[in-house]
Amino acid sequence: MVGFYHLTSLPVLLLLVGLWGIFVIPFNLITILISLELLLLAASLNFIVFSIYLSDLIGQIFALLILTVAGAESAIGLAILLSFYRLRGEITISSLVSLKAT
Repeated sequence: MVGFYHLTSLPVLLLLVGLWGIFVIPFNLITILISLELLLLAASLNFIVFSIYLSDLIGQIFALLILTVAGAESAIGLAILLSFYRLRGEITISSLVSLKAT
């Protein structure tokens, strides 16, 4: 039988991979966006696991809200990155200095 610790190990693994993608390899903005999506997925899976464990529906509602926000964030983020790529020709962290407000 799958226990509570088995169910919580996947969100922890996704959290660690997401943090690794943001802090260890922050060279490309697309990898940072994917890592943020992994962090949101880990949070929503944690809400679902604890909701099932505690027999409460609130965690599953929060998970749906998190997935809605993640979908909107990825659509807007990719649209911004696409327009930035069309202007500059590259998507790197070092090229974002030109977006700084003066």
